[in-house]
Amino acid sequence: MPKKKYTFIDLFAGCGGLTDGFLQTGCYKSIAHVEWELPMVKTLRNRLVSKWKFSEDEALKEVVLFDIQKTEELINGNWSKETLEKYAAYNHPDVIEGGLRGIVGKQKVDLIIGGPPCQAYSIHGRATDKNSMNDDYRNFLFESFCKVVDTFSPDLFVFENVGGLLSAKPGGIPVRNRIYDAFTKIGYQILTPEDMPTALYNAVNFEVPQNRPRVIILGVRKDANLKLEDFYNSIDNEQKKDVTLTVRDAISQLPPLYPLDKQVKEGRYVRSHQLNPNPEITLHEARNHGPRERNIFKEWVENNMNHISHQAMIDYYYAKTGHKTLYQKYKSLEWDKPSHTVVAHLSKDGYMFIHPDPNQQRSITVREAACLMTFPMDFQFLGSTPYNFKMIGNAVPVNFASAIAKGIYKTLDRRKKK
Repeated sequence: MPKKKYTFIDLFAGCGGLTDGFLQTGCYKSIAHVEWELPMVKTLRNRLVSKWKFSEDEALKEVVLFDIQKTEELINGNWSKETLEKYAAYNHPDVIEGGLRGIVGKQKVDLIIGGPPCQAYSIHGRATDKNSMNDDYRNFLFESFCKVVDTFSPDLFVFENVGGLLSAKPGGIPVRNRIYDAFTKIGYQILTPEDMPTALYNAVNFEVPQNRPRVIILGVRKDANLKLEDFYNSIDNEQKKDVTLTVRDAISQLPPLYPLDKQVKEGRYVRSHQLNPNPEITLHEARNHGPRERNIFKEWVENNMNHISHQAMIDYYYAKTGHKTLYQKYKSLEWDKPSHTVVAHLSKDGYMFIHPDPNQQRSITVREAACLMTFPMDFQFLGSTPYNFKMIGNAVPVNFASAIAKGIYKTLDRRKKK
């Protein structure tokens, strides 16, 4: 007898890291995804078609390009004139007419998964923008997540975010208190604000070659005959703390890209490194780096400069560039350690992700970043290079998502057998 597949909606879906992890288990069926940036939507639709055998029409209908802040329009359809002008051309006609209710129809939604954009909660984001706790609308996107949960009443929701959520205080009130109040008000049991630190996991313990602390807030509907602690125990049991994957495990199989003796002008662009010799490996091309950058990268890796003092780093940056900074500007990956957290800032430059081979003298490629996030090699990202880095840095590592999905399924399956 085939096992039951639990249905889910993915909010703030991005390019689909959470979705891919859940679908890989074979235990879940997706109903809808919501994302507001077009390159991510195109990437996710393509993945559903190429990997998960959706038809083009099914993928168009299931992946909704929309700003979730307009939550009522998203849920019910009947979009305003302004919304139609902005989004109609990119969405299925049935979505415009019926919203998420139209996509879901009579299906039961078992889970809602997702994580609002994390920049507003991140420690680094707060350090660089002192007003982010008061001025950033993203602090309150969990309210839209909550409205969708309230509408479809799933047995369970999965809310993923950065560890900085635990200390964020938008408007002077801890966001974890706001989240607790919002979800308990609509009938869900979640960890108390005091207990939320126990939900802080590191993806490195789930076969991800990267130190990536993340909070996993689970919620169970109070009348669903489920125990919150059972789900957390199941996720705990999916950890493999005796297995630590490294940068070498993740990217050493990719072809090296060495610097050219002389840069080559190709149309509007300049190329500083060799081309990827293996066309079967896509999105593996080096960014253009000038002579000064290449020399810095080589020197940084050869001298293991990740481990110099913070002040020495600041002095080094000034000596090399003539510019002052308060923050670390360079960091290299190390072959036999997990990577530090892959971030969306890779869309701007790769100076904090210098390749660990000093002879390659470059930052990492899109494909290398994807490997550090455990995206399969056949996963294609359909955006510009900056957008590809952005969607990868904002994603949930696929192996981490898969482990969460497996843990949840085992608990749901035990309930079904009882």
